[in-house]
Amino acid sequence: MQSTYLTHARVVMPDRVLENSAVLIDDGRIVAIEPNGARADREIDLQGQTLMPGLIDLHCDAIEKEAEPRSRVLFPLDFAVAQVDRRNAAAGITTPYHALSFANNEWGVRNNQTAAEVVRTVRAFRQHSLVDNRVHCRYEVTDETSVDVLRALMDEGAVDLLSVMDHSPGQGQFKTLESYLQYMMGNHSMSREQAEEAAKAKTRAKDGAVTRVETLLSHAQSLGIPTASHDDDSIQRIATMRNLGVAMSEFPITLDTARAAVSCGLPTILGAPNVLRGQSQSGSMRAIDAIRAGVASCLCSDYQPSTLIAAAFAVAAQTDLTWPQAIALVTANPADACGLADRGRIAVGQRADLVAVAQVGGLPLISHTWSAGRLVFSTHYLPARTPAAATHEAQRVAA
Repeated sequence: MQSTYLTHARVVMPDRVLENSAVLIDDGRIVAIEPNGARADREIDLQGQTLMPGLIDLHCDAIEKEAEPRSRVLFPLDFAVAQVDRRNAAAGITTPYHALSFANNEWGVRNNQTAAEVVRTVRAFRQHSLVDNRVHCRYEVTDETSVDVLRALMDEGAVDLLSVMDHSPGQGQFKTLESYLQYMMGNHSMSREQAEEAAKAKTRAKDGAVTRVETLLSHAQSLGIPTASHDDDSIQRIATMRNLGVAMSEFPITLDTARAAVSCGLPTILGAPNVLRGQSQSGSMRAIDAIRAGVASCLCSDYQPSTLIAAAFAVAAQTDLTWPQAIALVTANPADACGLADRGRIAVGQRADLVAVAQVGGLPLISHTWSAGRLVFSTHYLPARTPAAATHEAQRVAA
């Protein structure tokens, strides 16, 4: 592997920002910061761009849309996995956790057999991957049939994160029956009658959910697989999940719930799209409010990989967090939450997962992505033209 010397960069360190600095990477690792007279096989002048750790995304279900871009329209799974791998490289996400739901024929790819095939396809494609693709399996507690499927996948070593979720109407994300029905009709092309029957089926299937959740969480923890709860909507639920050994709280619904999670040692995960849009799609709390209150540990891209870098920069601009603190929401903090000690920070000896970010038309856009020292994405944005240059170009074309 070639050594690479990155120069003239604005380097975001864990505790400070180094202006006009440099980083040397070799054999997949960061070997020096601000080295004197370094030599490398390749030198890249970043021309003042921001250099930061590669993004770590603990929850993104964009892979489902790659596999099923329209309702009931499935693409070949190896094709879908290859495309989402490329999307993540371009988004600067060097460690994506692809979120796949196990919900017992709820719809399309959210089908136990299909979801399991996607999990295995992600694992099989890793030898070709641009980035370090991992799997986040989401267990719908009202599904009575996927416990054995998930246990088998965990035993195969195909699961990197397990979360438990309850999408039945009347709690969590769907605070009312009507909100559940509207979601199922709008997102999954169900008729109202089909959505109502799905709601009834979910309610009926809640019997035995506690035992199933305990079984799966215990099995994951015995294998050292990190675990999370999803859409926690009360202090009591946080306490229950904590007692079950869950290690993270995804998308807590309210500030009080997020405070309860953090107070008992559970990192919280909130959505980057929520930050970018300034609101939750389901009427839950605004992520930026949780960040300002100091109860947001991590950001994830949720369903849109490109939002993660944009949200990190928005946090730096809209809150009192320092640059290192804002960037940690998408790098160091997710790494710590999942026990990834080799990445998430620019430090000597760390895995050389790095991204360079250019400011283009006021937007932070990824220009380079390195995964374990390998350049896996690179593009070049043209500099903005001055009004005089634009007039000259128009005159030249007219002539």
